[in-house]
Amino acid sequence: MTPPRSAFGAPPQGGASSGLAEPAPRMLLGWRGWSAVLIALIVVGVLIPLLNLLVPEGSPLHLSDFYVSLVGKILCYAICALAMDLIWGYTGILSLGHGLFFALGGYGMGMYLMRQIGRDGQYKSDMPDFMVFLNWKTFPWHWVWSDSFVGQMLLVVLVPGLLAFVFGFFAFRSRIKGVYFSIITQALTFAAMLLFFRNETGFGGNNGFTDFKRILGIPITQHTRVLLCVLSGLVLIGFYVMARAIVQSKYGRVLQAIRDAETRVMFTGYDPVAYKLSIWTLSAVMCAVAGALYVPQVGIINPGEMSPAASIEIAIWAAVGGRATLVGPIVGAFFVNGAKSWFTVAFPEFWLFFLGALFIAVTLFLPNGIVGLFRRKADRT
Repeated sequence: MTPPRSAFGAPPQGGASSGLAEPAPRMLLGWRGWSAVLIALIVVGVLIPLLNLLVPEGSPLHLSDFYVSLVGKILCYAICALAMDLIWGYTGILSLGHGLFFALGGYGMGMYLMRQIGRDGQYKSDMPDFMVFLNWKTFPWHWVWSDSFVGQMLLVVLVPGLLAFVFGFFAFRSRIKGVYFSIITQALTFAAMLLFFRNETGFGGNNGFTDFKRILGIPITQHTRVLLCVLSGLVLIGFYVMARAIVQSKYGRVLQAIRDAETRVMFTGYDPVAYKLSIWTLSAVMCAVAGALYVPQVGIINPGEMSPAASIEIAIWAAVGGRATLVGPIVGAFFVNGAKSWFTVAFPEFWLFFLGALFIAVTLFLPNGIVGLFRRKADRT
């Protein structure tokens, strides 16, 4: 993948470069950008609920419950792809373990949803069915806030954020980078997956959490899933605007300079560790929020979400859509997962071959991804 233009500015006249050039004042989004955001808000907040809830099922304009769930899932995936773009596209840090943070956010939400089941479970107990089956008498210590929505949402942010901060602190301080960093992140994810598979950890073992009944006391029905889909879209749009503000700021210019020439950044007086650690932690929290939105929509969370393949797919979405574009990874998430949904029905045995061929084709022929292709065509016209 060819990286975008260097973030370093030209040296000042009459001497050597003394650091990063000050970014010229720019609008956060031009009129086209704000128009696109407005259209996205209308589609997510108005069109999807309207087509699903008010348009009759027999109408060709009706959006089925299946497609509402599919769109909701992909919106959550798009948040992960956007988070990947911040660290890979703009900072040059390729993570193959972001599925861990996505799953931790999902488990945080899943613990609350399991407590919301109450006595509606199979064993008619206040404890989740898997704990009753294992003959547990009390909740594990890490379930102490599980009956509080606010408490669990704090944990959704704090636990993945703290894990990312501690891991990143030691990794970046040790100047681990490139393929070595990618391998370590994948090893961390794999180790966590093996841990969550164990029944004694209190996370449901192989089966994870499922059979959710309600959220905030409200039964999880199709109306609830539509609302969650809308919320996922609004969160994605909010994160996109935030990411755009980040990359256009001086902070974002430093991130891009670290991507292009980290040693030179150090010589100009900046501390790359602080910048890399902050954007790494933010990216992990974004994935955790996506996982928390994902779980009540799909109705299940298990250790499979931590598999190395799941984390690799996040990187593929960013690469296919176009790194260092912000909108590209979102496009990539929709394109790849839309194709996956179709291929797994039409040609289920060939889906993985298609995914591998797609990534190779993008690497060879579309180094800047789908968005880069359209931008190149626009520049020619």
